[in-house]
Order: sequence, then structure tokens, then C-alpha cells
Amino acid sequence: MRREFTLPSEDMEWLEDRGLPYELVATGGALRVVLYDLPVPPGYNVSTVAAYVRIEPGYPESQIDMVYFLPDLALVDGRPIGAISPDTFDGKTWQRWSRHRTPINPWRPGIDNLGTHFAQVQVWLERETKKA
Repeated sequence: MRREFTLPSEDMEWLEDRGLPYELVATGGALRVVLYDLPVPPGYNVSTVAAYVRIEPGYPESQIDMVYFLPDLALVDGRPIGAISPDTFDGKTWQRWSRHRTPINPWRPGIDNLGTHFAQVQVWLERETKKA
């Protein structure tokens, strides 16, 4: 597993505590945290995925935004998932979920981190299964 950069200690502890395989990949000037075997809530075509987030310059003061999945997620009931697009990384095409924080739920420097972002990712996944 690649470890091409480091993160703040609380992020590294969160990664280790998950017990999931992960990589820290630096390519083309971008930093990515890749989690493998991430559980997906019921209602999708798979039960686990690989997921990555980009770590932007200035993190942890600057926010983590969006999430990218492999394989592509689909709802088992056939409803489309909005605001998705392909993104190439590591020789594979990932499914980018364009989801962002809002003024009601902003990034809070000193509070938010990798763990709180992935908690938000789980909310996005669960919310998508409940849309009518």
C-alpha cells in the first residue's frame, strides 16, 4: 500500500482505527486518500467500494470536497444518481460524486477532518437511497 505523503495525526489515527486498507497517493500534484472495502448502505449494486478524496493545498484549514467511487455505484431500484461524472485516476475510471458542503453545513477548520468528511460521505450515500 502506497504511503507517499502524511496527514495530521488525527487523520492517521482515524485511518488506522477504521481497519480498512488505505493508500496515500501523490500523483500529478494531487494528494489522494484512497480507502478500500468501504461499506456501502443497502440499496446499491455493491456492498463495498474503493473511495478516494482529494486533499487540497492548505488542508486541514481548507476543506475536503466530494468523493470518488470504484466501481460505479448504482441504485438497485434503477433510479438514477444525480451529479455524478467519470474521473480518471491511477489508470481507472472512478465515479465522481459532486457533493459539497453548504452554508448550513460548512467546513469547520479545527473541527472537521478526514473522519468527519467520510461521515458526510455516508450521509450522502444514505440520503441517495431515500430520494423519491
